[in-house]
Amino acid sequence: MTAVDAQPGPAGVAGTGLRRVLSVPALVLFGLAYMVPLTVFTTYGIVNQITDGRLPLAYIVTLVTMIFTTISYGSMVRAYPVAGSAYAYASRVFGPKAGFLSGWSLLLDYMLLPMINYLIIGIWLGQTFPAVPTWVFVLAAIILVTLLNLLGIVHVARANMVIVGAQAVFIVVFVVMALLALNSGTNFLAPFTGTGAGGISPLFAGAAVLCLSFLGFDAVSTLAEETKNARRDVPRAILLVTLIAGALFVVLSYLSYLVLPTTNFHNVDSASLEVMAKLGGDFLVAFFTAAFVAGSFGSAVASQASVSRILYSMGREGVLPRAVFGRLSVKGAVPVLSILVVAVVSLLALVTSLDVVASMISFGALVAFSVVNLAVIRHYLFVERRRGAKSMIVYGAVPTIGFLLTAWLWTSLSQVALTVGLGWVAVGIIILAITTRGFRKASPSWQMDEAL
Repeated sequence: MTAVDAQPGPAGVAGTGLRRVLSVPALVLFGLAYMVPLTVFTTYGIVNQITDGRLPLAYIVTLVTMIFTTISYGSMVRAYPVAGSAYAYASRVFGPKAGFLSGWSLLLDYMLLPMINYLIIGIWLGQTFPAVPTWVFVLAAIILVTLLNLLGIVHVARANMVIVGAQAVFIVVFVVMALLALNSGTNFLAPFTGTGAGGISPLFAGAAVLCLSFLGFDAVSTLAEETKNARRDVPRAILLVTLIAGALFVVLSYLSYLVLPTTNFHNVDSASLEVMAKLGGDFLVAFFTAAFVAGSFGSAVASQASVSRILYSMGREGVLPRAVFGRLSVKGAVPVLSILVVAVVSLLALVTSLDVVASMISFGALVAFSVVNLAVIRHYLFVERRRGAKSMIVYGAVPTIGFLLTAWLWTSLSQVALTVGLGWVAVGIIILAITTRGFRKASPSWQMDEAL
């Protein structure tokens, strides 16, 4: 594919802008594929132990926090329907320097999310087919995901429909089997009371980890420039993705604890397999493995698509090298070089571990969520000077509550996550200092005409 520099022009013209082809259903499927409805089982054992068996309650805490933040994202999309997510909003509201640091923090989780999916695919398929080296599955997944993204966003959306559909079938089977397994002796409050040994601190510590599960709603905002009516459809899709996924997480974790009411597992990393074995034996274990691997593949496809758009957004305005990141293919109008850069970074999945990658993702997400909540307050109440009861609630109270809840979860992260995250921010500050000659030179800023 031949790449060209992105220049201002009508969206949809080859080489000049991203094509507006997506509607609400496609955006919702994209977000759900990104989040992976079965992701509840990825950290099932870990967070159950952290919260003393109150995983569903921790999901409810995280969901409430995310609802406030999704409303803030919707407000910012209506103001700035552009690619770039929190990076774009911070740039417009707080200035290019703040935008760069927000985008840099957001890159931490976006760049690592494809990797964590490749690692999961390698681990699970490696257990199923022990004769094949794990790295073979990881490398094959990276190649397939990259090729699919190079074909364009329409093909990504079609793949998401198949992948989300496969997970939906498993979820239906699991829920039906779990309900049939319940009896008169079942303690239906157990998933909310747990072992009875925990206080509120373990609950919020678990909720902080679960922010990983909700990253898909943020990913939807990165497709604003490829949505037919971004100001209307993206906010709707963001809220729908959050509510649907949150409900699924609560229901699946609740039923799982009813099936196997314990926090003592043979292997905490694969505790979900013990739930499946208890409920449906080898059949459900095999079905679950297939659906889970398919979901991880879909999440890798969606996450690579999102981060490549963020890199394109930053490259288009010259914050990152324009010759590499600010270019679209002539034929498909996709950020080819950005997609390939993400693929190269993802090769680190061949030499790193799941726990290291997972510990670094939530930090960037929570920083981005905090910035977006603050951006709503500044843009609508201080820049546009909106007044009135409705404005004070929507643009004042809601983002303030969202920011406070997000900050609370942020302080509940592990020491490892905070250390790595703050180190990543420090690197971003150094890069910004170099590119702005000691903060004396203005950072580049983009033109909005092509995005609107």
